[in-house]
Amino acid sequence: MTGGKLPDGGILYDGSEDDDDIAIDSVAEAPVLAVDWTEGNRNENGLTGAELIGEFVKQLPNSPGVYRMFNADGDVLYVGKARSLKKRVSNYAQGRGHSNRIVRMVRETANMEFVTTRTEVEALLLEANLIKRLRPRFNVLLRDDKSFPYILITGDSKAPAIYKHRGARAKKGDYFGPFASASAVGRTINSLQRAFLLRTCTDSVFETRTRPCLLYQIKRCSGPCTGEVSEAGYAELVSEAKDFLSGKSQNVKSSIAAAMNEAAEDLDFERAAVYRDRLAALSHVQSHQGINPASIEEADIFAIHHEGGLTCIQVFFFRTGQNWGNRAYFPKADPQMSSAEVLSAFLAQFYDDKPCPRQVLLSETIEEQDLLAAALSERAGYRVTVLVPQRGDKKDVVDHVTANAREAHGRKLAETASQSRLLQGFAETFALPYVPRRIEIYDNSHIMGTNAVGGMVVAGPEGFVKGQYRKFNIKSTDITPGDDFGMMREVMTRRFSRLLKEEGKPDRSQPPTDETADTAFPAWPDVILIDGGQGQMTAVRTILEELGITDSVIAIGVAKGVDRDAGRERFFAAGKADFTLPPRDPVLYFVQRLRDEAHRFAIGSHRARRKKEMVSNPLDEIAGIGPTRKRALLQHFGTAKAVSRAGLTDLTAVDGISETVARLVYNHFHEKAAD
Repeated sequence: MTGGKLPDGGILYDGSEDDDDIAIDSVAEAPVLAVDWTEGNRNENGLTGAELIGEFVKQLPNSPGVYRMFNADGDVLYVGKARSLKKRVSNYAQGRGHSNRIVRMVRETANMEFVTTRTEVEALLLEANLIKRLRPRFNVLLRDDKSFPYILITGDSKAPAIYKHRGARAKKGDYFGPFASASAVGRTINSLQRAFLLRTCTDSVFETRTRPCLLYQIKRCSGPCTGEVSEAGYAELVSEAKDFLSGKSQNVKSSIAAAMNEAAEDLDFERAAVYRDRLAALSHVQSHQGINPASIEEADIFAIHHEGGLTCIQVFFFRTGQNWGNRAYFPKADPQMSSAEVLSAFLAQFYDDKPCPRQVLLSETIEEQDLLAAALSERAGYRVTVLVPQRGDKKDVVDHVTANAREAHGRKLAETASQSRLLQGFAETFALPYVPRRIEIYDNSHIMGTNAVGGMVVAGPEGFVKGQYRKFNIKSTDITPGDDFGMMREVMTRRFSRLLKEEGKPDRSQPPTDETADTAFPAWPDVILIDGGQGQMTAVRTILEELGITDSVIAIGVAKGVDRDAGRERFFAAGKADFTLPPRDPVLYFVQRLRDEAHRFAIGSHRARRKKEMVSNPLDEIAGIGPTRKRALLQHFGTAKAVSRAGLTDLTAVDGISETVARLVYNHFHEKAAD
């Protein structure tokens, strides 16, 4: 691509491929790249809004491309694509027939940038990538965009294992999915363990086993680690599992049923019972998959329900003729947008970083449906069809998904209304100047000061925002073990020092407005809740005063009641005496729920850290000591502690341990002891 400047700093790219800054063979690859937008003179003539856009239009080509709109602070307001940049952008300059959302966007525009592409398909792919990366305020935004979990049967071991997998497919093996949730994968793997007896242990555990584990005893594993099953027998189990997950479930069940009948005819009832249990496990998997229409082999089904300012998009996943679950999404979109517009924008972002099936079924027709199909086909490398079924099994399934979308929408709307009322009551109870948009709740967890962890959970108008949760491993060596005040001081210092550095001090001179609510979830909390009494609050206020942010954050302490009874909590806030709330006050229940979530998160983080420390082995810290040498050392000396006490002569006596490796091990422990 090559670039050229427009007046006032716009950038044009003509789509050729000789620019080192954007070295890609095709814009179809853009979702995995960060496009380098060169900044020009940012609106030196002082124009804004429609006047500024009108100046840009004069220099724009009639070719496809992507444009970005900026406010005066340089924040991206909107990312859009066009078949003709000139025609599309000129609509903004005319100022006729725009919704309130577009009027506000045009009014705030202080600069624009452009990229031209070879085709409109490339523009669509690039637009979706930029929206997900930049999250502009006026675009439809896909929220809760976690990667989907898969089932992985490894391919780099003589005895393949079955795992839950999420993220990049870097490990060699066969992947099956996507599944809608981690719990759906967990249930399926549990049933597949009973059906096919595949191992779920790590390779290091598999290589060091000397006798079968508990899973073998309870008939969840065939015991390949100690030769309880032959390599050929285990390979057959693996092949059957792959066939089942690939859609050949009926063939697998027929084969197992035939083997069961054969064993029964031979009066080998114990072996027949094993096959019976495997059949029952497979039936359990399929019974939890819900609808399984024979006409749908591989498809994602989307249905949208748009009402009351809230949009719900329900997605069902079908692979190899099996239903692998569903998930509800609630994208952020302007209430004035039609459901078709929201669904169209959602789909482009949804498949930006996910594999696409060969068929996408929708509950309603969207604009540029053929363009989306072409973009998905180009990205996937095979033909993808996007259609709205009108009759038959596919129509019935889409109707079922639509009903699920409607029900999920109703539940979410009720939860949001309830949360809004609770936040309003919270603001009134604690005499806050406005209803908080972000509440942070803090708690600590430790055992006599060991493995100390501070936890922060976040709540907002739509409930808990788990993507904003943070944990703080207590690092200070000056804190006395068990000193909760010292731990809270460290957590507060680290949290707000970083927030000041990254976001700056917030402007609290004006309360939030309806227009503010359109922006992204705020980084600064309006209120912080501390699980503790007057002592904890003194430590927190000291930190806030040292950082100069006492007027930026309202701190409230929640002390456990008499005899630590729930319902008798005391509240501490600056400038007022401590107080309690009536036992059945909804705000009290709300605060208890916030505190309990912080408590749960802190304890979970502490337990994870403690477990990691308990299972760690000092030998794992030595570079050059892999599973084989580690096993040899442990088999020779018995424990890692015995290895740490061994001399060089003793270490070199171990099979596979050379003098160089022995000195490496010896120096590791003795240098550590010297320190």
